[in-house]
Amino acid sequence: MPSDKNIELAISEGHASAPPKAAKKILDVAYDLFYRRGIRAIGVDEIVKRAGVTKPSLYRSFPSKDELAASYLRQYDLEFWQRFDEAVDAHPGDPRAQIRAFLTRVGKRTQMPQYRGCGMTNAAVEYPERGHPARVVSEDNKRELRRRLRVMAAAMGAPDADTLGDGLLLLIEGAYISGQLFGLGGPAQSVAVNADLLIEASLKK
Repeated sequence: MPSDKNIELAISEGHASAPPKAAKKILDVAYDLFYRRGIRAIGVDEIVKRAGVTKPSLYRSFPSKDELAASYLRQYDLEFWQRFDEAVDAHPGDPRAQIRAFLTRVGKRTQMPQYRGCGMTNAAVEYPERGHPARVVSEDNKRELRRRLRVMAAAMGAPDADTLGDGLLLLIEGAYISGQLFGLGGPAQSVAVNADLLIEASLKK
């Protein structure tokens, strides 16, 4: 759930005119509903009802549902990179261990009953049109992840770092989807092991 510390970062700049408590309630509720059931499936009426606020309060903070969806994804992005950076910081100077640590946590999350994959991936599927606010946030997140994985692959000394980085990204995206399909006991639980095998094979080339 969005934290008080991050709420202002997640809300689009210049649109936080509603009382902060109301904005946080709205984003908390939207975050939960959008992730569990999908953005398009949720209407603003349900959000304001569950948040216990009025529509004017919602539209003072978020001028449209599209902007609310983008704010949800900005918050998701903040939390994603916090988890990623925690794995990196735990293994300074060792990109292979950093990736293993990050993906071990991904694999564990895919085994949770409420797991619904990656909110960014789900939003990109829901909004195929380029330029949609939710799509833009999702694309930015994926591009940055691809860039970081390629940099980490190069730091490992991979002869073809770009290909290894892209392969790791494909494994990650596969875990997000298969985690939803198979649930407990599914192949996503072994994403870290498979990533390590891919790295080992790539480094031997």
